[in-house]
Amino acid sequence: MRLRTPADGVCLESPADRYRMVRLIRGFEELALELVRSGDIVGGTHPYIGQEAVAVGVCSALRPEDQLTSTHRGHGHVLAKGADPARLLAELLGRTTGLNKGRGGSMHAADLSLGILGANGIVGAGAPIAVGAAWAAQLAGEQRVVVSFFGDGALNQGVLLESFNLAAMWQLPVVFVCENNGYATTLPAAVAVAGTALGRAEAFGIPAVAVDGMDTEAVREAALQAAARARSGGGPVFLECRTYRFEGHHTMERRLKVDYRPAEEIAAWRERDPLLRAAALIGDPTALDQEVSEQLAQAREFALNSPAPDPAGACDHLYASGLRPRAGAVA
Repeated sequence: MRLRTPADGVCLESPADRYRMVRLIRGFEELALELVRSGDIVGGTHPYIGQEAVAVGVCSALRPEDQLTSTHRGHGHVLAKGADPARLLAELLGRTTGLNKGRGGSMHAADLSLGILGANGIVGAGAPIAVGAAWAAQLAGEQRVVVSFFGDGALNQGVLLESFNLAAMWQLPVVFVCENNGYATTLPAAVAVAGTALGRAEAFGIPAVAVDGMDTEAVREAALQAAARARSGGGPVFLECRTYRFEGHHTMERRLKVDYRPAEEIAAWRERDPLLRAAALIGDPTALDQEVSEQLAQAREFALNSPAPDPAGACDHLYASGLRPRAGAVA
């Protein structure tokens, strides 16, 4: 199969385009769950199912030159910014054809050619990277916006607040996107966050807006306004996207049978499924569904048939200079 190149780009201009991407992310995550259960994906993943409207709504408001930093739950962001599903799936399987030659895996996928500066397994750690990238854009006089995605669990991380401070002081073109799904792993945000998410940003003089994170079009509208403000020199903006993950924090929850969310709570949020809401705007989605199904089948075949890395190259890519460790340094 021919892999998509950066020149191919990704189009999210119409409601049909955005529905297709929501469906692609949903299908990709369901496929990843299947491959976790079969043992082909080792170590599990953090499913994004239920939160697709945030990634698609925000990324549909960005330009190709814009950049983003992601989280441990980042497959949706990476796909919505244009990454090839086949290469992302190969990355999850640890194959050499992956976005990062199988070395980043689920929590560290990146594609600099698309402005994807990387997912990050450390909570809140993408924020200072986004601020640095935005500062570089400002210094270069480039009209580039950088998005920092993070969850409600990052609201109590000092590095996030430090990032708010620098972005506000220097009026950097950053859009901070908090995906508030109500839980930091199993800890409810209601008993972990003093004050409010919006209040965190407002304390630094950053305009803060709450949006329905289950509605792709609502997220898109808020993101368009935020990106326009940041791009025009108005400084950072904070979006709190109130959303919900339908699956557990991590695939390990199924095995451990962790139970911390009431069934009626999950059912209530499922009634607001972003996939169904996006479909309602375009009529019959059958043709798009079939197109996505075929694309994911090709991605599955490509990833499973891709070669595993040679153990002899385990120390490659550790140093920017290309130097290998001295003899005897590695057993």
